Amino acid sequence: MPHLHRSLWPVAAFTLAYLTAAVIGVIVTGNREFVFYLVVMAVLIGVVLYVHARVKLSNGLLWALSIWGALHMAGGLVRLPPGWPYDGPHAVLYSWWLIPDLLKYDQIVHAYGFGVTTWVCWHGLSSAAATVGGKLQPTFGVLTICAAAGMGFGAANEIVEFIAVLTIPNTNVGGYENTGWDLVSNFAGSVIAAVAIRWQASH
Repeated sequence: MPHLHRSLWPVAAFTLAYLTAAVIGVIVTGNREFVFYLVVMAVLIGVVLYVHARVKLSNGLLWALSIWGALHMAGGLVRLPPGWPYDGPHAVLYSWWLIPDLLKYDQIVHAYGFGVTTWVCWHGLSSAAATVGGKLQPTFGVLTICAAAGMGFGAANEIVEFIAVLTIPNTNVGGYENTGWDLVSNFAGSVIAAVAIRWQASH
């Protein structure tokens, strides 16, 4: 990792470790769907590195993004123990009912991930304001824009999942209702992140 600052080595090593485990899992299971998602992950890592080079994401944000990636990889590849409740054809973490018929692992990961994305949007806007000598305040309007951006990226994720459905047989993406709950989860995570940003600024 010669091009990374020393402080970033731990998060880079963690990311590389779970991606290596995911590649091994894909090879062992023959999960074609996750070959697609590994390619998407590689693209997203490139995007994060580009954004970091421009706005210097905090270590906390980089760790939050990396943990999101780990939750995503585990969601599609880690099998559930026998007897655990799940929804859909595949007994993997993404299908796991944390609260039967009410809350799935998938929904928590969506809320977490696009909450983090909202946080990244706030950081990017704050950095842009700082370059012209300003200081961005977490007003209702600004945080609404950040949350809307987080939800917009969440909608883009649904497009990626739709492409997977169209190109890969027997995916674990789910149907229309699943997409709806994904969008609701994205909304919840984005709003919670916006509230947390406002709370942090006032303390």
